Amino acid sequence: MTIAISMDAIEAHARDLGVNLSAVDLDSIALPPAKTSVSSAVNMYHRFDGCHGSFDGLSDDEEICQKEDLPEPEVGLSNIVVVDNLPVVAPKKYEKLESVVRKLFSPYGAIVVFWMPTDPETQKTHGYCFIEYNTSQENLLKWLTDEKAIDQFVIWAGMFTEVYWNDAKRVMPQLVCQKQYWTDSYVQWSPLGTHLATVHNQGAQVWGGDDKFLRLMKFPHPKLKLIDFSPGERYLVTYSSEEPSNPRGTHTVVLNIFDVRTGKVMREFKGSADDLSTGGSIGVSGVPWPIFRWGGGRDDKYFARLGKNVVSVYETETFTLLDKKSLKVENVADFSWSPTDPIISMFVPEMGGGNQPAKVSLVQIPSRQELRQKNLFSVSDCKMYWQNNGEYLAVQVDRYTKTKKSIYTGFELYRIKEKDIPIEVFELDNKNDKIIAFAWEPRGHRFAIIHGDGPKHDISFYSVRTSDKASRVSKLTTIKGRQANALFWSPAGCFIVLAGLKGLNGQLEFYNLDDLFRFLATAVTSVHEMENGFQIWSFNGEKIYSYNVSKDQFYQFQWRPRPPSLLTPEKEKEISENLEMYSKKYKQEDRDVLDENFQHERTRRKQLREEWKRWVAKWKQQHDEERQCRMALRGGEDSDKEEEYQGKEVEVDEVVSVIEETLAFDLDQD
Repeated sequence: MTIAISMDAIEAHARDLGVNLSAVDLDSIALPPAKTSVSSAVNMYHRFDGCHGSFDGLSDDEEICQKEDLPEPEVGLSNIVVVDNLPVVAPKKYEKLESVVRKLFSPYGAIVVFWMPTDPETQKTHGYCFIEYNTSQENLLKWLTDEKAIDQFVIWAGMFTEVYWNDAKRVMPQLVCQKQYWTDSYVQWSPLGTHLATVHNQGAQVWGGDDKFLRLMKFPHPKLKLIDFSPGERYLVTYSSEEPSNPRGTHTVVLNIFDVRTGKVMREFKGSADDLSTGGSIGVSGVPWPIFRWGGGRDDKYFARLGKNVVSVYETETFTLLDKKSLKVENVADFSWSPTDPIISMFVPEMGGGNQPAKVSLVQIPSRQELRQKNLFSVSDCKMYWQNNGEYLAVQVDRYTKTKKSIYTGFELYRIKEKDIPIEVFELDNKNDKIIAFAWEPRGHRFAIIHGDGPKHDISFYSVRTSDKASRVSKLTTIKGRQANALFWSPAGCFIVLAGLKGLNGQLEFYNLDDLFRFLATAVTSVHEMENGFQIWSFNGEKIYSYNVSKDQFYQFQWRPRPPSLLTPEKEKEISENLEMYSKKYKQEDRDVLDENFQHERTRRKQLREEWKRWVAKWKQQHDEERQCRMALRGGEDSDKEEEYQGKEVEVDEVVSVIEETLAFDLDQD
């Protein structure tokens, strides 16, 4: 596929990048060092070499890979762009014009070939150029073009890693790609579902494209243990740690941040585990994971980590500290980014025996402006929960009673998008209930809380809007006495599953808050010894199909994430309100699939009947061929003719038992 881009489009993109082409003096442009000559690269193609899941010259699996497993080199035009309406320049300005064009087009991928043809006589350019990227960009999203919008998932079981379509209407998954020894440790989708990453002892790799899942890039990192993508998929963080040589020492930690498109190391961090063990959930070797938390939305501008009395914020333009210094926050215990905006929420616990109150504050980046602060008294702990649209922040505040002998819980809701960020305080009906779980509805205005102290818990649902669209928290309902300790919302909202995990025997309850449809997967991995595999459920609680594997062989299940919808909120609302009209087409398609399944079942049963008839005919023929042999064995009697048999009724007496007993008689008795 060849794409022609007009000069208007180039100028529009230049404005987005802050480049005024009309003011560009080509003579003043300085080229970066070590520029690669393009004249020798005209006919190059980027080749994905090596065997599945291995690093060239580094993997222990090289001997296992067979010749037929090697992926084919990528050929074609789907990763080539033609740019026209460029200025016609003389040879002395050729490289400077190339530098400008590369700057405009490099954000879309790693450029491996740049060719701007020249006139042999005048040596001037023709006003157009060819750009070849390292991979076909449109093929990375090919799976999203499925007309039925079917989801994909990946599983790792035994020696194989497999990607499937979740074709629930056909009541079975459809295999997309299967590779042996694809990973050494685990697999992970990128946040928008563009790449599948595999983790190896020698580093990480990302795969994608069409159904073949070709290798796109390698990221060398010896003794790799963990990886983490930035929200916009531009960067990959890799982590390793080494045991200390001194028994009293600490683990040595190495972190690399790679550019996903080019494979270039943008920043390396080295240090002891003690330096990186502040805050977060514990990952490996006592270090919280992820160490770096990404913020500022999907443009991947900022990332930060928690330190002692500081929050260190880095910007990705230079991969250095923002303004060359950290945010100094005395006694800071935790922080969290808004999912959509460069806003940090920070929690500082009480100090000085309660003389200095705890506080939650919101800070704007990069200005470091404090947008809102709230002092909190008698605080035991705080947890911060951002709604994924960044509109609300819920803060769970655990407080001591006056006697300090018990703890009760309240919530504070920050309305981020409203003027002055108003805060609303609310409590449960029984504020002494223990909070088991909290979860926002994705893309919605509701949240759910599991609370209670007994073996069975209550689940309360709240909305941050009322029926008259007023901005206040309102309770919707409470479900009493359920064996649940975890909440799982559908990615599109509306549906929620109340799950009783671990000690609660895997009990699931499905609830529909609106009228949409999604699927749920439950999985039992090899950490358990029984029932390894996964099951796919509809959101009315019906099991669609299951996939069971042998003991100690099922390791991982992951849905492939989808990028955000391109529809506006208004269009999504209009579709939701007119769902019946839009669903007619898909209901007919569902009926067609059901008819096809029914016809397939009829065909299958007919084939079974035909096979049975053939089997019976085969053995009847053999029985007839052996008739003379049977007669010879029975002295000429034809035992096959049942009509020659005579039935006789015979009575047989059988002595079951005999008991002898001596009795005394009086002989003189009459």
